[in-house]
Amino acid sequence: MLILDLIGGTPLIELREIADADGAVLMAKAEFRNPSGSVKDRAARAMILDGIQRGMLTRDKIIADATSGNTGISYAMIGAALGYSVMLFMPRNASRERKATIRGYGANIVETNPLEGSDGAYVAARAAVDAEPERFFYPDQYNNPMNPAAHYETTGAEIWEQSGGRVTHFVSGMGTSGTLMGTSRRLKEYSGGVRAIAVQPSSPLHGIEGVKHMDSTIRPGIYDDRMIDDVITVTTEEAYAMAKRLAREEGVFAGISSGANVAAAASLARRLPRDSLVVTVLCDSGSRYLSDSFWVDGE
Repeated sequence: MLILDLIGGTPLIELREIADADGAVLMAKAEFRNPSGSVKDRAARAMILDGIQRGMLTRDKIIADATSGNTGISYAMIGAALGYSVMLFMPRNASRERKATIRGYGANIVETNPLEGSDGAYVAARAAVDAEPERFFYPDQYNNPMNPAAHYETTGAEIWEQSGGRVTHFVSGMGTSGTLMGTSRRLKEYSGGVRAIAVQPSSPLHGIEGVKHMDSTIRPGIYDDRMIDDVITVTTEEAYAMAKRLAREEGVFAGISSGANVAAAASLARRLPRDSLVVTVLCDSGSRYLSDSFWVDGE
């Protein structure tokens, strides 16, 4: 077995303490169980293997893309496993832990203006690739159809099977939007009654790393708002608070975007009948945010 063979098949766990006893069942896909520690392993594997199969990624090329952290870690892991060099463009203010992990795998980081966020990293990556196209393989996670396809083929199918076909609502934040787009499309094919709920930060200026405020950012090419049935907004403070609750009430040490997802999903579940089943995503581990002070603030 290779490290890439461990991607996917993550458990679906029930969040009993956070769910309202009178509301719907609340479950979450533990994507931090993927080998590099996040949901992004699924899309990164699909995009890189597709590039190899189509002859676009060859041994003389460097894998290059923009990232806020998690996809970059996945690229770095897969590059190390398959013997490819990796260069990643990411905002300077990305968490210390994410940057250290990427460098630990041997990948290179080009830090971009933190005030420009993920959009700035995207523009910088495109400029570098356009200047030397023969040097790079550019998966372009924001526009690559293999990104949502990975979740269509794996995440959506796993949720349906693990929930026994009982899932009624799927809730997810959006960075590239690949998780929400691909998973929702698969679940809606299984049952037209499944509703897809997007999670967005309540403001363009927020601290939920890896999640986009779609109305104020460059929209990914793979994003299709026709797939979305509703949108729930979450503040940075709500995301932080829920990440702490997950650790202290459920024993689940998950990151900030996971906190945002669960906060939205729990809010929804409280308003639904008890026979509903809400599924969301625990995108990564809280260990990638240990330098953030909110873990101990207000204890």
